[in-house]
Amino acid sequence: MTGSLHSQIREHGSFVLDTVEGFLSRFISYPSEHARVAHTLWIAHAHLMEHWESTPRLAFLSPEPASGKSRALEVTELLVPNAVEAVNVTPAYLFQKVGGECRPTLLYDEIDTVFGPRAKENEEIRGLLNAGHRRHGVAGRCVVRGKEVFTEDFPAYCAVALAGLGGLPDTILSRCVIVRMRRRAPAEQVEPFRRRLEVENGHAVRDSLEAWIRMAEPLVKAVFPRMPAQITDRDADVWEALVSIADAAGEHWANRARVAAMALVAESMARTPSLGIRLLADLKQVFERRDAMSSDEIIRALCAIEEAPWADLRGKAITQRWLAARLREYGVKSKVVRIGDHTPRGYEREALHDVWIRYLSVPPMGNATSATSATGTEDVEDVADVAHAMEADL
Repeated sequence: MTGSLHSQIREHGSFVLDTVEGFLSRFISYPSEHARVAHTLWIAHAHLMEHWESTPRLAFLSPEPASGKSRALEVTELLVPNAVEAVNVTPAYLFQKVGGECRPTLLYDEIDTVFGPRAKENEEIRGLLNAGHRRHGVAGRCVVRGKEVFTEDFPAYCAVALAGLGGLPDTILSRCVIVRMRRRAPAEQVEPFRRRLEVENGHAVRDSLEAWIRMAEPLVKAVFPRMPAQITDRDADVWEALVSIADAAGEHWANRARVAAMALVAESMARTPSLGIRLLADLKQVFERRDAMSSDEIIRALCAIEEAPWADLRGKAITQRWLAARLREYGVKSKVVRIGDHTPRGYEREALHDVWIRYLSVPPMGNATSATSATGTEDVEDVADVAHAMEADL
């Protein structure tokens, strides 16, 4: 491709993504501009699924109903390819839809009913959602034909957007771009959404987006997007497709995508940690400067921490057996320790030092707004150059 054609594709892509964002903004009150950017890019990435090695799940979550989660999925349905809206569906239905000839974009509402108190009944759905974020992911099942039992692999790879109350299992969250929705304040006004009135306009926006995606596909395939230094490992996998789309739409969207990635990843890190991470953090607090503590003393100190769950975890206080089992998962074992003239079983600070470093040390995310500084690349001939200049600024 010539530099002139690159510029035309980027310019047109910026216009198309602006149009998608504008359509979404008419009906959805987002918690931040970063969430709106992520939603726009996720919709765009769903039109080029054959290219990605990994697809992020988009999760609209809130603590209370009437926060706009379902509305976000309803508007999304008009803009993505082969939309399949799912609420309280069976695993067999999902296996057939995802494994069919036309790969769907799965929009799963009320996901809290899947991962709530009856979660054990939905392990097949959990497995499908976990496996399907990778291109070659499959869900294995046993199929009975007559008197014989066969194993069969069902394709699981597809774009998935979720909406629900509360949280999701860590295995799902780690594969998600998370948007924490909230109820609109009186001053936050959006238009009422009536699908029958908006379907023609929405499909026109979708068709324009799909046409540009096909035109920009060579640019997207040409380079691996450079991520901000703070976005690594699983977070980089989650954001790779979205940043690739943004790079193909020029400097403005490349900037916005990286800012959104940094902001939303930082926000997810600041949210409530897993039970194991909370335990390690509270252990570091109760140890303070002590070199060793008995298991019994540790239990008493943990249960005394206000607002901590240890005194009433699933209806009862934690025990030494429970503590030993959880710490064993991190390679930490109890031993006989010396405390004054006594030698009870307990833990040494030295044994916990390594896991504290590994699990409690979070790399600084920096100032996300720094990514908006000018790159000085107004006449760049390749999308890779835009990304490289962005990384230098970050």
